Amino acid sequence: MVALTEKTKKKLTMETGEIAPETTAIRSLDWDRDRFDIEFGLQNGTTYNSFLIRGEQIALVDTSHEKFRQLYLDTLKGLINPADIQYLIISHTEPDHSGLVKDVLQLAPDVTVVGSKVAIQFLENLVHRPFKRQIVKNGDRLDLGNGHELEFVIAPNLHWPDTIFTFDHKTQTLFTCDAFGMHYCSDSTFDEDLKTIEADFQYYYECLMAPNARSVLSALKRMDELEKINIIATGHGPLLQHNVDELTGRYRNWSKTQAKAETSVGVFYVSDYGYGDRLAQAIASGITKTGVATEMVDLRAGVDLQELRELVSRCAGIVVGMPPASGAASIQAAISTILGSVNEKQGVGIFESGGGDDEPIDPLLSKFRNLGLITAFPAIRIKQTPTENTYKQCEEAGTDIGQWVTRDRSIKQMKSLGADVDKALGRISGGLYIITAKKGDVSSAMLASWVSQASFKPLGISIAVAKDRAIESLMQVGDKFVLNVLEEGNYQKLMKHFLKRFAPGADRFEGVRTQPAENGTPILADALSYMECEVISRMDGGDHWIVYSNVYAGRVSKPEALTAVHHRKVGNHY
Repeated sequence: MVALTEKTKKKLTMETGEIAPETTAIRSLDWDRDRFDIEFGLQNGTTYNSFLIRGEQIALVDTSHEKFRQLYLDTLKGLINPADIQYLIISHTEPDHSGLVKDVLQLAPDVTVVGSKVAIQFLENLVHRPFKRQIVKNGDRLDLGNGHELEFVIAPNLHWPDTIFTFDHKTQTLFTCDAFGMHYCSDSTFDEDLKTIEADFQYYYECLMAPNARSVLSALKRMDELEKINIIATGHGPLLQHNVDELTGRYRNWSKTQAKAETSVGVFYVSDYGYGDRLAQAIASGITKTGVATEMVDLRAGVDLQELRELVSRCAGIVVGMPPASGAASIQAAISTILGSVNEKQGVGIFESGGGDDEPIDPLLSKFRNLGLITAFPAIRIKQTPTENTYKQCEEAGTDIGQWVTRDRSIKQMKSLGADVDKALGRISGGLYIITAKKGDVSSAMLASWVSQASFKPLGISIAVAKDRAIESLMQVGDKFVLNVLEEGNYQKLMKHFLKRFAPGADRFEGVRTQPAENGTPILADALSYMECEVISRMDGGDHWIVYSNVYAGRVSKPEALTAVHHRKVGNHY
């Protein structure tokens, strides 16, 4: 389970410390941040980690989020004269790691910026000023002196297309930015307490790395060619030192499982334009919840058209983020290649990137339809800055296309259960409940029957939640929800409402009478009773999460009424 850190008045703080010979971590601690990236919840804040390596020459690995501007720059100046920095290594150009690059360039105008070809291109549009640069490829080395020879590992799509890792042969430290990180803020620099952080570590992987499982495996293969890695210096959360083999092993196992998926969906987007990368990531996260693999392709990163053709042809579904109308000819060529490679058995989804210059969405959607493709989710149109609900809509859209491309497999699996076992399982009955949840501005609900009391002290219940349920992302450890109990003889209307298939982002509570619980979650006014609950832990149950929660409040509206009971005849579906 995730241990919740005690709320503190500290909001933004800085910490520094030596993590290896001549190597200093500069940690920007964001104690209270509760949303990040694709808007998945953070219970424990986050950190932004930057590093100084002092050889005969000095290198700075990454910077920090712009919200730390003064704190970070003052800390950096307290450690070194910034003008003495010879190299600024850019692991990738996502703003939370490169938000202060422009400031560092002003303080160290002669510094050489080191990064992948794509990173340097992105950075030019970010800083709008000339700078010295050194483009590195996989296996390239940079000797800082005093034994600090740096080797670069190209690791695209972890989770940006321009990502590189940096390995210091002297200290055997691998600087990985997002990969192997987690959103967890504490005073601990390293991973001493695995039990405390492992749920956050897995959640971070599921949200950001699982959609790029094949890229994770490629990066791990390149890491295997390095010497023994003693420390993984991540860009978020505690650094890995005590559990390097264990946690990299988990990445390997999770990614192998994800990459073995029989079905895949290609997600094509343009990074560094509008909100395309984050919207694509949210959609990909929804796809992976269904057990479907994703192939994420940044059309701005220079795509080999033959490889693109092959990728599109093997995907069961296609999702395209609209490029800028004034985009490069290479992006238009990639879109044309996608159109020329699809087939009528595929599903398709389209989303706007929200960059203000998007290609019109309807002509492209019409072309896909004319080619025989089925629209798996309604086009997502971005008319303003995306909100929490927008990202949730994208996640649900991803789940929709994931379920669409696996519909035949799901039917086959239901039929594969032995008749006797199937009928025996079907004799397990349960009550009828509606789970409602709210986090920030996002709310959701689902009909449930796999609910049981699990403990007396403390009062606890267990609920089985399918991994592809929309509400699943609102039932992480520390989240609060309401369990509404339906009444025997008076449940049909509510059951019918919550059984229907909702479009991505649709309001589940439209036309339903509710009142707010203490935590803001909707309570169904027509429920027999309700319980306010907090998620304590989650166990992986294959295609479901087994969610254990404490009950801290509740009320019965009709003391003499009975709970509605759900009787099944088969065990292969609800």
